Amino acid sequence: MGFSVFYFCCKAWQFNKFKFPFFRAFLWGVLAVGSLLFAGFNSSRTSEKTVDKAVYKSFHPGAVWYDTDSVHINAHGGGMLFHEDTYYWFGEHKTAGVSGNTALVGIRCYSSQDLYNWKNEGIAFESADDPESEIVKGAVMERPKVIFNEATKKFVMWFHLELKGQGYSAARTGVAISDKVTGPYEYLRSFRPNAGTWPVDATEKMKAASFSESLEWWTPAWHEAVEQGLFVKRDFETGQMSRDMTLFVDDDGTAYHIHSSEENLTLHISKLSADYTSFTDRWTRIFPGGHNEAPALFKRKGKYYLITSGCTGWAPNAARSFVSDSIWGPWQQLGNPCVGDGAELTFHSQSTFVLPVNGKEDAFIFMADRWKPKNPIDGRYIWLPVEFQGDKPLLKWRDEWDLSVFNAKD
Repeated sequence: MGFSVFYFCCKAWQFNKFKFPFFRAFLWGVLAVGSLLFAGFNSSRTSEKTVDKAVYKSFHPGAVWYDTDSVHINAHGGGMLFHEDTYYWFGEHKTAGVSGNTALVGIRCYSSQDLYNWKNEGIAFESADDPESEIVKGAVMERPKVIFNEATKKFVMWFHLELKGQGYSAARTGVAISDKVTGPYEYLRSFRPNAGTWPVDATEKMKAASFSESLEWWTPAWHEAVEQGLFVKRDFETGQMSRDMTLFVDDDGTAYHIHSSEENLTLHISKLSADYTSFTDRWTRIFPGGHNEAPALFKRKGKYYLITSGCTGWAPNAARSFVSDSIWGPWQQLGNPCVGDGAELTFHSQSTFVLPVNGKEDAFIFMADRWKPKNPIDGRYIWLPVEFQGDKPLLKWRDEWDLSVFNAKD
């Protein structure tokens, strides 16, 4: 385009069609604009060529991260599966604009052998066109996690589901399965879990408790009622709410579904069935009324660790960490794992997963999202190594890092 403008102006000057000062001034203006456009065009093309040649050898938290096709990675609220010497990253495919906060495309998958360079494997689980489907385009499908069942040889995906047009009131969890890790995944169903069952540690007092419908939210009496099971009892017949979630498979192959429940006030940990596609009657509550979401659970040296966030919508807040000798508790609060500048806002991000690095001893990567709700496609990824001070996990900001940080532990 810039060349065409330049050529036209030169010919106009050559044939002396613009003989008056006004036209000469106009001509110089066109030449200036054309030159800028030409320079910008060349600059963008140069940038694209640079990206084409990029091969990552380190992590750059918060920077745009390109896949092997030179397209930014689009896998938000993601989870990781290591299977047959390959890492698979599943996440929400976001689009531009506020509507991109809904599932207009589906769940995307990437693969990698080195954790730095990621191949786009396509849409593993597609949003439906059928307006009667629970997963119709425009529904909300968040925080997908995939695990592999050794007995059935099925890949099982769970995710947080909100029905189209209902905001966040549905609070359901959905499940899909596939014979192939990269999909396509077949949608099975969604539901609110643990309908008609009490948590394993429920007391007779909790089961018999009754609560006034006129209780005012956020008052001391209301907080006490929440701890005693106010919302557990409210949702007992229909099933407990399930929003932000993750999955965890223990050393013995038992799988657990961890989700934010009770109006985002309390985390629930539930044991999944042997085939990983449904819930059992075993579940427990963690810190009732603690207002935790964005759970990420991992195991180290026989202890269970949990990193969560507070509940401030899309805005970041201080992370929390917990430890327990048993997945069923009791859980001990360890405080904010982040240290240094930006620690009070988790470096402007929110947890989504903690990844054990295959082949390295005591090596874990904290995965988080830096949300951009006004333009979700521009959300960024914050990956940081998990350090430990005794039994307490620590997260420190790094502009750039690589897996060699774990070598001292090998």
